[in-house]
Amino acid sequence: MPGNREDCILKGKDPETECANFVRLLQPFNRTHLLACGTGAFQPVCAYVNVGQRGEHVFSLDRATVQNGRGKCPHDPKLPFAISASMFMPLHACVVCLKVCQSTFVCAFIAAHLIPDSADRDDNKMYFFFTERATETAERDYEGAIHTRIGRLCVNDVGGQRVLVNKWSTFIKARLVCSVPGPHGIQTHFHQLEDVFLLRTKDETNPEIYAIFSTISNVFQGYAVCVYSMADIREAFNGPFAHKEGPDYQWGPYEGRVPYPRPGVCPSKITAQPGRAFRSTLEFPDAVLQFARTHPLMWRPIYPSQRQPLLLRTSAPYRLTHITVDRTQAEDGYYDVMFIGTDIGTVLKVIVLGNSNSLANEEITLEEMQVFKVPTPITSMDISVKRQTLFVGSQTGVVQVPLHRCSMYGKACAECCLARDPYCAWDGHTCTRYLPNTKRRYRRQDIKHANPALQCMDQNLSVEDLELTEERVVYCTENNSTFLECIPRSPQATVTWHIQRDDYMEEVFC
Repeated sequence: MPGNREDCILKGKDPETECANFVRLLQPFNRTHLLACGTGAFQPVCAYVNVGQRGEHVFSLDRATVQNGRGKCPHDPKLPFAISASMFMPLHACVVCLKVCQSTFVCAFIAAHLIPDSADRDDNKMYFFFTERATETAERDYEGAIHTRIGRLCVNDVGGQRVLVNKWSTFIKARLVCSVPGPHGIQTHFHQLEDVFLLRTKDETNPEIYAIFSTISNVFQGYAVCVYSMADIREAFNGPFAHKEGPDYQWGPYEGRVPYPRPGVCPSKITAQPGRAFRSTLEFPDAVLQFARTHPLMWRPIYPSQRQPLLLRTSAPYRLTHITVDRTQAEDGYYDVMFIGTDIGTVLKVIVLGNSNSLANEEITLEEMQVFKVPTPITSMDISVKRQTLFVGSQTGVVQVPLHRCSMYGKACAECCLARDPYCAWDGHTCTRYLPNTKRRYRRQDIKHANPALQCMDQNLSVEDLELTEERVVYCTENNSTFLECIPRSPQATVTWHIQRDDYMEEVFC
């Protein structure tokens, strides 16, 4: 709005980067409308956008629905912002973020997701992922004061009747730990949460949670990807509450009597006891609400699978900012392919192979794609499984990248095998997309071992195709230029060149 922009400029804000209407929320509202909210030059506004019925090409703003957006999206375009990608009232998610952050010195919200706990919809909960300054004492927290949290809130929470009026009465939180075990029990912690992705499974109550963390240490720069299970998260929320008491006011697990219904549970048929059913949080006893207000933190932290990161990146020339994951079927099972965005506009395509004999994992970078011509930070990523496409967004635009680019791996069975890409397989003629239901006689794929000699020996191919080391002779004229290809078709291969001198070979560095 013109008036908002003029006021924003008069307050000393930047006309281009702050005093515009940056759209921060765009979510489905019903079959014909989207809910859109923007910063409105530091005066947030919301409205509905008509997209029409299926098949119609309509995209128009319903000006009659324009409303104040305060408390629904941030006023500053640079502020972190978390919304629910579900149909659960996305406005509520933002309000929760704002209310929780008001009571902390440092609070950065990253994501919010609706994850059902059971078949009873009244038992549905929102999970929030954020970083905040911890209140626990140094006796328990040697490594620093910044903690990453996962918070939980009942969808049907309407506050209390006399206590916590118009405030959340079911909100509880626990610490997410992402650390590398070291000698003498010392661990390197990754404190700062950068992004979260929920890998949905057939069981909608048990998605796997992928999260990118960074260090806030002056010692080294590093990033880690940790994976968490809902079983471990629920175990922490069902465990003891954190409590401060005693002459030194130290933190410890609460060992007293916890009131009924247990703080953090939802009023539903699942949690009701005979003769003690609660239809709403308004009916919760004051003792429950008082306990909830003074004990929002759980005592037990939540550790990742195998108690260590799935992936590590140290001293990288970029920041890891976003992650999305696709679970795809290959010849020997399912693989989770991670697409990781950076602040220079590149996307890493990575898989991690577990070792049954040890806790050590093998990290394989399948591709490192420069998706934007001009290096620019990636702001969003999303996968369309139906279209087999990765959508990548930045401030300059949106690009779409195929999940699989099998043709780039060359025209030989050995090259296709060495790529170790779960999406691709050799079909007897070319490296092409692997389709689980296709019965092809010569389909070859070896992700775990990448042994082309074993996989391709019956393909009637030339000896050169089976060689793990291929030699190519290039003749050139003195004082003339000759192109030498230095980039291999697969990141798992290397290319070296040598010049033949009179009696020895001299390596030429690419």
